[in-house]
Amino acid sequence: MTTPTQKPQDHPDQQTTLETTEPRESAFAVFSIAQFRWLFLGNATFFLAMNGQMLTRTLLAWDLTGSATSLAYINLVVAIPMIFASIVGGAITDRVERRQLVLIGQSLIVANEIFILTLMLTGYLEFWHLLCTAFVAGCAFPFIMPARMAITATVVGPDKLQSAMAYAGSVMNLSRVFGPALMGIIVAQFDYKGAYMLSIVLYSSAVLCMFGVGRSRSGSKGDVKKGLFDDIGQGFSYIRNNRPVLLCLLFGLVPMFLAMPFQSILVMLAEQAWGVGESGMGTLMAVGGVGGLLGSVWIIKRGDSPRRVKLMLWSTVAFGVFLAIFVETSNFYVALVPLLLANMCMSASQTVNNAAIQLLVDDSVRGRMSSFMMLSYALTPIGVFPMAMAADRIGAANSILGACVLLVIVVGLFFGLSKTLRGLDASVTAKAAATAAARAA
Repeated sequence: MTTPTQKPQDHPDQQTTLETTEPRESAFAVFSIAQFRWLFLGNATFFLAMNGQMLTRTLLAWDLTGSATSLAYINLVVAIPMIFASIVGGAITDRVERRQLVLIGQSLIVANEIFILTLMLTGYLEFWHLLCTAFVAGCAFPFIMPARMAITATVVGPDKLQSAMAYAGSVMNLSRVFGPALMGIIVAQFDYKGAYMLSIVLYSSAVLCMFGVGRSRSGSKGDVKKGLFDDIGQGFSYIRNNRPVLLCLLFGLVPMFLAMPFQSILVMLAEQAWGVGESGMGTLMAVGGVGGLLGSVWIIKRGDSPRRVKLMLWSTVAFGVFLAIFVETSNFYVALVPLLLANMCMSASQTVNNAAIQLLVDDSVRGRMSSFMMLSYALTPIGVFPMAMAADRIGAANSILGACVLLVIVVGLFFGLSKTLRGLDASVTAKAAATAAARAA
């Protein structure tokens, strides 16, 4: 009679083995979902083309005009529609079938690339054509990205969402490294026509991958008589009435506005601090991308742990500290180490923050909340202006250092003054449990 009660204790090694192997299983369990595999592959091809074409457009604009101002215009015509279309794109995501919205948006991007390639082949390409197509791309991205994020959350469920977001983040960071490098090689070997041909193939592959994903509609169809602007207003009301969501959105915006704009003045820093010029800039971009990838891998290895607040706070603080060390390091190659660690911490913080928001929101407003998350990235260029103005007066290193100090102070104020943020783990756990119960019902 005593044997059954003693049997589990007869094999402690076996029990320990099971416990230690469980995190590895949970980290890769998300790939057991076929639809996520198609989403992941589509993300990889889409972001590889998108990041690569950022370099191609910049080089092409420079060759067409020979003016540095043209580079600013190219970035501006992408950022402005992203800011204004993000809110509308999120509302539409919650009103229509999401897979179809992604297919339409990505097909528009393919048509964009074909249009430029045709003009190049016929010899009629001018700079204003690049501006027009960049504007169209800036309008399409705010519809594609919230819908993709909403589909991902629906496909994987709350228990695997943080891992799914980490894998998506790793794809974005890898594409930041390999996208520009790949297109740079293609441009050097086959001219701009080869780069646009490759981008058409990659974007088209992303379109085809979406056919491996099931149709996805908001969990609540809502009142069909309501107008689009009513839905937008409801999105703002939802944020205002859900303080955990509001705090996560604001916390995610802080580093994007205060410190992340350092990437835009890296060229100035590379020249002023180390005198490495454009070659050093390429190294800095590559190291930053690798750091972001390592941050995503760290979250994947960590699994979907419910202890999010401390990780989010401390990784954001560590980002500011490592970034400050980076700009104060006199040796260029030594400075690459804190830069890698800074990007690693920032990637981890943003991944956990984004996953927390997706776990907190209802599916009926998921598209709108995803658009608000994307809005933080679109607003990042605004933070460039004060940092650039400070850089002109006190130097790039001092302006970035000041932003790092301000970031650490603001994070401390967030944690000290916000009881809602300190209790975020409990809010996320409760909401995730309720969502899982509703899915199982």
